[in-house]
Amino acid sequence: MEKKENLQDKSETKPGEKHSENQNNLNQDKSEDLKEENSLKDEISQEEQIKELEDKLVRTFAEMENQRRRYEKERDDAFNYGGFNFAKETLNLLDNLERSKASLENDEKLKNTEILKKTVDHLNIIYSDMVSIFKKNGIEEIKSIDQKLDPNLHQAMLEIEDNNKEPGTVVQEIQKGFMMKDRLLRPSLVAVSKKTTESEKKTEKSEKNIEKHAKNDEK
Repeated sequence: MEKKENLQDKSETKPGEKHSENQNNLNQDKSEDLKEENSLKDEISQEEQIKELEDKLVRTFAEMENQRRRYEKERDDAFNYGGFNFAKETLNLLDNLERSKASLENDEKLKNTEILKKTVDHLNIIYSDMVSIFKKNGIEEIKSIDQKLDPNLHQAMLEIEDNNKEPGTVVQEIQKGFMMKDRLLRPSLVAVSKKTTESEKKTEKSEKNIEKHAKNDEK
């Protein structure tokens, strides 16, 4: 009998002890859930940090690439166009040579003289040498006469009536334009053709008729 009572006593559990054991189990489960939740948060946080770092690296590399390209462009421009302003100023020498030549040729006292011929020959040699030096450095004259007006190369200063040319065709060059490789050094100053309008034709016809009548009256 005593043995049975002892076994019964051992198998029985007090209500307070059972509640305490259940509470411990619940707390343990909650603790594990919290740990798992925190672990997930840590993983997400680490992924976000990694992604943010990757974005920063991509932006940094992109900026470095842009800086490299800018540096290469500036280096190439310095090599190819380093003398751009100097060349632009030097064009004034060509202009002055042409003006001097035209002035001498229009001087009535010098016309048909040996002095004029020799002087003009020397000016032509200097002009040709300068043009040759320009070409060696990538500076060339813009073709203008009989070319269609190009706003990127030509600057129209006036219009000249010419029914034999398409409107907008360059018929006169006031000042030569030049390119430095693929960059405009200065535009050509030009005169372009335009068609004679009907009113202008009538005016010209009337003027001719008036002149004709005047001549008849004189006779």
